[in-house]
Amino acid sequence: MMSLNNFLDMIGFSRHRSNYPEEIVSTIGGFLGIFGIFMISYWLLDPEVAVYIVPSMGASAVLLFAAPQVPFSQPWNVFGGHAISAVIGVACWQWIPDYTIAASASVGLAIGAMYYARCIHPPGGATALAAVIGSEKLHALGFSYEFVPILLNTVTILVVALAFNALFKWRSYPAHIAYKKQKKSGADVYAPINHEDFVYALSHIDTYVDITEEDVLKIYRLATKRHVEAEEKL
Repeated sequence: MMSLNNFLDMIGFSRHRSNYPEEIVSTIGGFLGIFGIFMISYWLLDPEVAVYIVPSMGASAVLLFAAPQVPFSQPWNVFGGHAISAVIGVACWQWIPDYTIAASASVGLAIGAMYYARCIHPPGGATALAAVIGSEKLHALGFSYEFVPILLNTVTILVVALAFNALFKWRSYPAHIAYKKQKKSGADVYAPINHEDFVYALSHIDTYVDITEEDVLKIYRLATKRHVEAEEKL
């Protein structure tokens, strides 16, 4: 009979929990990100256009404020992912007569284009889809949908994310900042690490880590193997 732990592992239920302050910080950050988009939109745009905040920005807020260190959350991923997907979504709506094919193609082509441009951002798929299944007023925007609301919303939430995450030392955003700090701190150490060590380490990280302990161990083994092989060649 399957145990509860095995069932939780099978469905991908994470055993790692961030601490309470991190949960509060992420919640506040998500609020400020969307609030900032609304305020900037109402300030710069006509009230009728300002309401065109795309729901995909809510998904971006989750990544930027709950998991700012993951690749999908990095500035180029957010900016490029939304920008490319918006153009593709409008093009599909205007050039593909069949509604179902247009909606499906918008997401598929957006994924392919984001791969090619190295800016995979999951909410980009929703940005492309919204251009096809949105209201008539949104369709009337045509390719200006790329600039308002998409790029305006994207730049706003990125600025909020950069400013907000900078307030907390454990939230290095963009992730490259943490990499530069690590390089300055000293030489790399390749001491033996087992599964229990990683579980302990992950339990003390003050942020959400979207990766399993097993994946981290695999990465560690590959990295140390490469390091050892490089030393043997010297």
